[in-house]
Amino acid sequence: MARAHLALVSFVAALAAASIIGAASKSFTVTNNCEHTVWPGILSSAGSAAMDTTGFALAPGESRAMSVPSGWSGRLWGRTLCSTSTSADGTGRFACVTGDCGSGRQDCAGGGAAPPATLAEFTMDGSGGMDFYDVSLVDGYNLPMLVAPQGSAAAAGGSCVPTGCMVDLNGACPADLRVASTTTTGGVACKSACEAFGSAQYCCNGEYGNPSTCKPSAYSQFFKNACPRAYSYAYDDATSTFTCAGGDTTYAITFCPSTTSVKAAGGAQGGGLPLMNATMIYLGGDQVVVGSATAAARVPPSVLHEVLIAVVSLALAGALY
Repeated sequence: MARAHLALVSFVAALAAASIIGAASKSFTVTNNCEHTVWPGILSSAGSAAMDTTGFALAPGESRAMSVPSGWSGRLWGRTLCSTSTSADGTGRFACVTGDCGSGRQDCAGGGAAPPATLAEFTMDGSGGMDFYDVSLVDGYNLPMLVAPQGSAAAAGGSCVPTGCMVDLNGACPADLRVASTTTTGGVACKSACEAFGSAQYCCNGEYGNPSTCKPSAYSQFFKNACPRAYSYAYDDATSTFTCAGGDTTYAITFCPSTTSVKAAGGAQGGGLPLMNATMIYLGGDQVVVGSATAAARVPPSVLHEVLIAVVSLALAGALY
């Protein structure tokens, strides 16, 4: 009986060990390639296992590896321009100009990103055992971000490819979407049309709450033209959701990705669409096509300088990839 009991205990222990190994077989490596500190925030979906942390600081050039629980679902984003205020009792409240999660601390403790914020969204071990992931600008934009799967699943190609928004859109953001800050010059984030105007047409709710009636707008096309693989509005699934076979996949998540990080991730290979499109840009609802005399003629002289700066910036970034 003792021997049988020992065998049973060993069997259960083996199953538990296998479960632990499986739960730790996926991971994120989060890297800050920006010239400023970024504070990543993490929110687990309801019913999903929690990550080891919900928020932390990453100095320029710093990386952090994290194990991802099996079946995890949630989102990750970057917070910027964060600081801790001082109070009379000596305590302080932590807050960020963009992506703030409202917790008052570095860890988000169940709080989500205040828009606008660039979001990386994941569902691990979903339908058919596949990992589903995307980078979404549906809630607006605050940082360039690249999500690049690594491992055997990524090597197989298909739809297991890098995605993200490679372009710094804050400078090129249309004036009616631009978010400014008193602590720095220039734009610090770019709102979605839903956040800026709140109408059902842009928010895809009410009578516009289905794919037949909610269509891309000039504002969502501003995001889509610059970042073809990123979600630009609620029903942008066909070109913006990517999948990898379940397994020991590592997802490299990079803020302000460099030429090196893009090439290491496979660059614009696969996925059907490039990571960025440097030939088109939307400014204030008017489409400008690089190299198009017709488009250039439509741009009022008063904003030509701003257009040229935005176009040249995107074109130079695109030439790197």
